[in-house]
Parts: sequence; structure tokens; C-alpha cells
Amino acid sequence: MPDKESLISLAEASRRSAQILSRGASSELHTGAPPTFDDLAESLHFALGDGRIWLNDQRMVLMQSQVLGRLRAEIIDAFGMETAKAIFMRVGYMQGARDAALIQKRFPHEDLTHALAAGPRVHTLEGFVKVTTRHFEFDRDKGTYFGEFYWDDSSEAAEHVASYGLATEPVCWLQVGYPSGYTTELFGRPVIFREVECAAMGAPRCVIIGQHADAWSDAPERQYFGLEWKSRPLHPATKVPLAEQAALAEVDAKSDVAVGVSAAFVRTRRQLERVAATDATVLFVGESGVGKELFSSQLHAMSRRSAGPFVAINCAAIPEQLVESELFGVEKGAFTGAIASRAGYFERASGGTLFLDEIASLTYSAQGKVLRALQERKIERVGGIKTISLDVRVVAASNVDLRAEVAAGRFRQDLYFRLCVFPIAIPPLRDRRDDIPLLMAHFLNLYCARHSRRLTGFSRRATDALLKYNYPGNIRELQNLIERGVVYADDRGVIDLGHLFSGSELLPPFSIQLTSEGRLGRMPFHADGAQPEAPAAPSADPGASFADVERATYEAALARTGGNVSAAARALRISRAQLDYRLRRLGLNR
Repeated sequence: MPDKESLISLAEASRRSAQILSRGASSELHTGAPPTFDDLAESLHFALGDGRIWLNDQRMVLMQSQVLGRLRAEIIDAFGMETAKAIFMRVGYMQGARDAALIQKRFPHEDLTHALAAGPRVHTLEGFVKVTTRHFEFDRDKGTYFGEFYWDDSSEAAEHVASYGLATEPVCWLQVGYPSGYTTELFGRPVIFREVECAAMGAPRCVIIGQHADAWSDAPERQYFGLEWKSRPLHPATKVPLAEQAALAEVDAKSDVAVGVSAAFVRTRRQLERVAATDATVLFVGESGVGKELFSSQLHAMSRRSAGPFVAINCAAIPEQLVESELFGVEKGAFTGAIASRAGYFERASGGTLFLDEIASLTYSAQGKVLRALQERKIERVGGIKTISLDVRVVAASNVDLRAEVAAGRFRQDLYFRLCVFPIAIPPLRDRRDDIPLLMAHFLNLYCARHSRRLTGFSRRATDALLKYNYPGNIRELQNLIERGVVYADDRGVIDLGHLFSGSELLPPFSIQLTSEGRLGRMPFHADGAQPEAPAAPSADPGASFADVERATYEAALARTGGNVSAAARALRISRAQLDYRLRRLGLNR
């Protein structure tokens, strides 16, 4: 590792070289205005009472600096300084790369110069250190980069000094990895940052410089970051024109896949992967709107029957007198109107997968016929005399508890056990809130492509509402809300709260209200206009916005309590601090 003097000397030489390059036609200097702290703060959301903090669509956590320092010290003591350095630099690199992706997504129209300039502000916003940009410049065509930055009040340096005293070499490993990952992700070529002065060594502040990887004669950071540098593209990342973005969005919109990263989703996905390679009968259970048909389609696509047909049927939509002919087919002349022989759903799914949705809606007699087909793997068409062997995988789904239906005598116990070979419970959206930002982005791309709209995203209050809403209709309701927002919002604008919650949601028998957890949810109206445990929400005009309904609710609560904010908060089942904040936001504070 070069010493401090050689690093500074190399920095000066590189700076002079970069200044020469900057005079070329393809060079770019740090000019203009990148996203401000206020712009970046708009991406930060605290889902109060929900245990989640979001930076755009990335879930964040708050951790005491001392806890991170203690963890760092234990890793150093257990594995040594070099191993600890590699670990923390790698973690910082990944964090920087993720934040670069966030900036690209949150501010898609920013050029590379402004996107790079936003990095120090994001780094500062996250609380590790105060970053001041001294200078940076790059040549996009030649792949050269040079940057110099000041760090004040480094939390990592402070924790190292608290544990070990003054250091003999720079120790801000996590924070050096951050700009390396951030700049590399945006620039499209590896850029390595090093600390030439460190507060942990007694310097008044930390000073870092960054260069394209080839400018460093010795770069052990390549191993620390764990990247195959030679396999990376040799051209800088460029913005995709809007026309091409629309085309890519159209492709993505056709990719109807289950989206999620939450623990509940991952658990369900692993169950799906486990059973996909077999021919076992699968029973999906879950509330209406959780995506049972989508998961069954994914199961088929992952199975060895993927080349065969996937036939989905909603059992609730089949008239009782036509169940047998629809499922098993009919021979010509079997009854009046049967003018031709026709295969049923079981035959059409031969070699593939048959999905029986809402199977609990089948009549008791129809359940017996399905049971016989599953047991014997043979069927006969209505009016036929020929036995047809089945080569089909049956997947069923229900939005009611089939065990309760069995106990009530409405569902055959033997059919339940035949179907419940491998049950998979699909969690409701309220139990997989970590997936909401991903689903928001997925549906936004899908419906922008479908309706030929170009929207830049969601406003802060729309994002807050979508993160806090209870979703009684699950993913289907989220999907509908976002499609409505895409239709309502102005082209090239953002989706705001009024674009999402409008129309029928604000009319009886439901109204959008704040729940006791501080979330948005639909509360039922009662005939007398009163809630059993909370004040009644005022009836909303069909064209009223959510903000109007919210304002009217708070005004009514204050009027009933004679202006007593604490009493109004108790009546609304929220904290005094929460109500104070919302009153100030709406200009109702007194």
C-alpha cells in the first residue's frame, strides 16, 4: 500500500492529467445543480408504528453508531485487521452501489455529472459522515475519473479511536467503500477511493481521493470489493432514451411474475420451488386478491410440464348444471343443444396443469365427481362411453378455510385430503409490506406501458399512503389503485394522493381513515353514522380528495371535544404527537 506522501503526489499528477483531459470535447466537469438535500429527503419515509423506514424503495434501519463500532471491534479482534478491512469495505461498496441505483431510479432525468454530485449528499444524509466535495472531474470517453472530498465528523473514525486509540493508518473502511461502489455503479468503470488523511490518525478531518482503477499502481481493493473487474463493460453507463424506456417497460409489463423480497414472500417462493419439480397436487390458500392464480402460473412455468398447457378455471363462474360438462366434456347428442363433441377442462390441460380456482364454490355432488377424477386419473365425457386417461397436474385454490368448510359440512373431507397434498399459504399484502415499494414500481411500469403514459413516480404523500394502507383487497387492490393513478395523473408528472384514493373508496359503506396503528384503512359506516369505538367519519362528496376527507375528520373530532387536541387524539385512536403533526401539516393547529 503506498504511503501518504506518494498518494498525494500521485493525486497531484492525476489531477493535472485530468485537467488536460477536461479540455477535450467529451469531458464533463462538476457543474450545474444535483438533487438537493430537500430533494433527497423526499425519498426518506418513516412508516410510523409499522417498524419500517424507507429510502425510496429500499428498506433502511437505524442503528447506534456505538453498536456498529462494537461489532467492528469484535470482527477485528476475531479475524484481524486485514480481514475486517475487506469485510467493511465490501459492505460499504454494496451500500454505495445500491444508493447509486436509487438515485438513477429516483431522478431518472439527471445527467451523469449531477448523479455523481448527488453521492456525497446521500452519504451525508445517511449519517455516517459530513461530506464536502472539493473537486471531481472525468472523461466519459476515455474512462478517466479523479475526485477529492473532505469528510468531517466520521463516525467510523470516532468508534475506532474509542476502541483502539489513535491509528497508524486510515481506518474509515466502510466509508471508503461507499464512494467506490457509488461511482463505479454510475460511471460504468471501476473507480477506487482511498483515504489519504484520517481523523483516527490525528488529522483535523479525513481526506479521500478517487481514481479510475487503472490509475492506481497497486489496487488490493479489487479483491476487497469481490468483483471481476475485467469482465465489467468497458463503456460508461448511458441513459436510455424515453422511447427505448417505453419499449423496455412494455417488455417488462408482459413479464407477469410474482414480485417480492419480504420474508413471507421468500418463504412462499421456496415452497413453490420445492414442489415444482414434482407432480404433487398443490393447494393454494389465501385471501382474495393475493395472487393465487399468478403463483399457480409460476408453479406451472417452473415445473417439468411447462411445455404443456396451463388451463385456469374459476369454479364459482360455472353454472351448477354445467359443471360436469365443463370439467369433463360432452359427447355430441348427450343433451339438447349438444350439436358437437367437446373436450372438457381436464382434457384440455392434458400434459400440463389444470388450475381450479375457488374450488370451495363447487356443489357437493360436483366435488364428488372431481374427487373420482383425481383418484382414478380417468374421466368420461357426459353422454360418452369411452374412458379417457388423464395426464394432468391439478392445482387448486381457495380463499376460505377449507377445514372450516369441512367441519360445516359444505366441503367433502375426502376431497380436501386429496387436494391438500402440498398446501401453500400465500400471505396477504399487509404481512409482506417490504414488497410494496417493489410492487409499486412494477405496476407503475406495467400501466405506463399499457396506457402509453410517462410518469416519473409517486409524490411523498402518495408513497406514505401506499406504505401505510391496510389493503383489504390485497395486491389486486394495490394494482387497481396504481392503474387509477396512472390514468388520473398528468403525463410526465407524478402520482399524488388524490389520484389514488378517489371515487368509490370515499363513499359509504367505506371511508378511508387512520387506524390505531397510524395506517390508512377502510372503516365501515354504520346506519346511524357512528363508529362503535371511534368517531364517525364525515360523509364525503364523491369528488372529494383524500386531503379534504382527512381535514373534515380532524375538524369534526376537534369540534366534538371543544378543541381539546388530546381528547380528539384519543377519539381518533392516534397519539397526541401524531395528531399535532397532522394538524400542522393541514394548517389546523391552534
